[in-house]
Amino acid sequence: MFAPFFILNFPMDPKYLKSILLMTVSSLSFAIMSLMVRLAGELPLFEKVLFRNLFSLLIAFVIILREKASFTGKKENRKYLLLRGITGLAGVILYFFSLSRMNLSDATMLNKMSPFFVIIFASFFLKERMNRYQIGGIIVAFLASLLIIKPHFEMTLLPALLGLGSAFFAGFAYTVIRLLKLRGESSATIVFYFSLISFIVVLPIAVFNFIPPTPLQWLYLAGIGIFAAFGQLFMTQAYFYARASDIAPFKYLHVLFAALIALIFLGEKMDILSILGSAIIILVFFYLYKKRCV
Repeated sequence: MFAPFFILNFPMDPKYLKSILLMTVSSLSFAIMSLMVRLAGELPLFEKVLFRNLFSLLIAFVIILREKASFTGKKENRKYLLLRGITGLAGVILYFFSLSRMNLSDATMLNKMSPFFVIIFASFFLKERMNRYQIGGIIVAFLASLLIIKPHFEMTLLPALLGLGSAFFAGFAYTVIRLLKLRGESSATIVFYFSLISFIVVLPIAVFNFIPPTPLQWLYLAGIGIFAAFGQLFMTQAYFYARASDIAPFKYLHVLFAALIALIFLGEKMDILSILGSAIIILVFFYLYKKRCV
């Protein structure tokens, strides 16, 4: 969507272009997944999370078999695979909760604060240099996020805070993905590990609170799983071709896709403060890209 603008105005190596295109497809997939979560209605949270990971697990399983990759990963990487799985699951659960309690566009934007956390974590754990432009961008983005959270110290503040928490855990998980790439792990193994951990943890809770879906809800649950699987695989692969701090801004394509999908299919409209906050955050990342923050 915005890739042609960048291609025309900046030099770009083939790997970086491939990473951007992969992140674009991933963002669209996750935006459609978010719509499926909402359309699935009042089904229990963990039931939705279960299906979100089931299809990713099956698809990663097939890819590993086809490519003859490892199911357990390299011995020296297993602690990082476990860490990626735990933090990724925490991010998903918090995100799904915020989706069920907030406007779709607002919940998505809060979750997409994750690129800012990626930049912070990448500077600490991957030694990717963070300059003054990135620091300034993070501060402005945080202030802009307050326009979306609209804190009034009421109970309605909780979903917004949990949505921001989902971004924190997601940002850490994405940084670990990049670390695993640098340590030679395959994308299918990373996705399989994350999906398996999530499935094992969520299954007992989902079964205990299981509510039989209607035929239409079964379709939406399948949609959650299928689009989440594609989004996960494309996103993981995107981090293989570029530094975590370089590719992170393009996750904001998810916000634009989600807002458009919510407008078309749900008739949702963002209020003026949410629009302003969203615009500021997106412009911050465009600014960071133009400054070539590496």
